[in-house]
Amino acid sequence: MTAWFQGLLGAGWGWFIATLILILLIALPLMLAVAMIIYVDRKIWAAMALRRGPNVVGPFGLLQSFADGLKVFLKETIIPSSANRGLFLIAPIITFTVALLAWAVIPFGAGVVLANINVGLLYLLAVSSLGVYGIIIAGWASNSKYPFYSALRAAAQMVSYEVSIGFILIPVVLWAGTFNLSGIVEAQRAHIFATINGFGFNPLLFPLAVMFLISAMAETARAPFDLTEAESELVAGYQTEYSSMSFALFWLGEYGNVLLMCGMNAVLFWGGWLPPIDWAPLYAVPGIIWFFIKIFAFFFVFSWVKATVPRFRYDQLMRLGWKIFLPISLIWVFLVSGYLMLKTQGMLPW
Repeated sequence: MTAWFQGLLGAGWGWFIATLILILLIALPLMLAVAMIIYVDRKIWAAMALRRGPNVVGPFGLLQSFADGLKVFLKETIIPSSANRGLFLIAPIITFTVALLAWAVIPFGAGVVLANINVGLLYLLAVSSLGVYGIIIAGWASNSKYPFYSALRAAAQMVSYEVSIGFILIPVVLWAGTFNLSGIVEAQRAHIFATINGFGFNPLLFPLAVMFLISAMAETARAPFDLTEAESELVAGYQTEYSSMSFALFWLGEYGNVLLMCGMNAVLFWGGWLPPIDWAPLYAVPGIIWFFIKIFAFFFVFSWVKATVPRFRYDQLMRLGWKIFLPISLIWVFLVSGYLMLKTQGMLPW
């Protein structure tokens, strides 16, 4: 498509128009997916609490998220008189924008990616770490004690689990031999017994997949790690002083990040767009369908945990990140690198 537009409009404008179209093809369906995934989230919680959930607006309640979006859009944006007006308004925009930026390097299928860069994994780590700035700015700019406490918690929590995530991903990079996300997915083809696709099925990498899933919940501040919004302690945390579309942007950013972490789980450990088994008939199903199925499966786990697991205390949250995940991930780096070194030297029979 890019070549066609460049032939029609010239190299510069052709590339710009083609890239803009590709961005819209990712961003617009993502916004629709976020709206529907909020509905799915509420339905899963309701089912686990033996109640109905959204069921009035539209068939089966499918339009509930759009009704909620219209409601917040029509509400008045209230800015506290003592808040820093500029930072107060830009904080939710940062959170929402960063949630979209990361999708530029996520491969939806073989060759189906906006930016197939060689350092895609490093780009993801860099962009995902920026999301905390929106929360910190919101907490400080509100000039209220509850949002400020929430911002301090968010900074400590997200930094803590980003360290663990970094060490968890090193063995994946070592095994795949590349930072390119498409290359990481291809390295998982026929990984186990020459038939099973996915690093997660490898006994040496499975513990890392579990730790990455739990760390992803902490990184997105989802229950049981939602200490930044603990209503019993901080009202609504950094969102306390927000209303109207500013509040909605935080919600969209949060669910966009949750979907991103579900996609990262699928890409890094469970074969991305590849079917679970390297069997020719399964490849008849388009890769993007397999990818979406895996994202939904992980989102179900996120919702399941939120509906059933009580919130951690803050000291438990910090202890899990620094005293459990960090040492284990460091040990696993040595284990995997040692195994790969011995295997490369031909000193292991398997």
